[in-house]
Amino acid sequence: MPRTAPTARQRRLGTELRKMREHAGMNVAQAAQQLGVDRTRISNTEAGRFGVSEERVRALAAIYSCGDKAYVDALVDMALERVQGWWAEYRGKLSASALDLAELEHHAVSMRTVQTMHMPGLLQTEDYAKAVFATAVPEPTDVQLRRRLSRRLKRRDVLDRDDPPPCRFIIHEAALRVAFGGPKIALGQLEHMLEASERDNVTVRVIPFSAGGFPNAGSSVLYTSGPVHQLDTVQLDTPAGVMFLDGETHLANYRRILDRTEELALTPEATRDLIHAVAQRL
Repeated sequence: MPRTAPTARQRRLGTELRKMREHAGMNVAQAAQQLGVDRTRISNTEAGRFGVSEERVRALAAIYSCGDKAYVDALVDMALERVQGWWAEYRGKLSASALDLAELEHHAVSMRTVQTMHMPGLLQTEDYAKAVFATAVPEPTDVQLRRRLSRRLKRRDVLDRDDPPPCRFIIHEAALRVAFGGPKIALGQLEHMLEASERDNVTVRVIPFSAGGFPNAGSSVLYTSGPVHQLDTVQLDTPAGVMFLDGETHLANYRRILDRTEELALTPEATRDLIHAVAQRL
């Protein structure tokens, strides 16, 4: 039976199969004829409404003359995924995009993010996260607040895996100085950031006020790397919710944005010195 609400990752697999077909210069009808199926099968597969087997992924790759073995193997791995992650327990209780973000982080090979006004979600303390969530409009109910907080804390587990992804957190100095929840909570958050920056898989760098302007300064960005570069994803926070981008041009543009932004950031050592200085003033 077709899925009624495919996840972002399931849709992404279908999107990659569509990109592969389009790069081969084939339309849906031609692909269906080559595979020996109805054209609606191709359309539903590319929309993520139908699952796809390893054999079918490899058959489509052969039909589309895709010789990129690493890319095809990565798509096969996506097709073979059957185990639901911890975020599934929140389905129907939190927005689908919030769960898609947790799944995206779980599968990321590496992550790089720029945050301008908040500490990165993966590095937030419980008190700080609760203070941030409390500023939402409309104001969350007690139940909504508990669920959002519980999910936020579970997301942090990705940093404690046996094989945690390398993460580079680029934070504007403004985020260090906005005291969500008051001085005590802000101080606890800064101390937690300093501890996290000592992890082998975590790099924290601050963009100081003295750096001036930088690309895309008005919004935060998360760039996650897949097993092959074609499966990278950009995640943006918007007033309407989470947005995911995976077009080749978008990925290339955001890589350049992050590269230019990181060039303006302090070294990890200078970043720790600045965090200590801000903490001492609280």
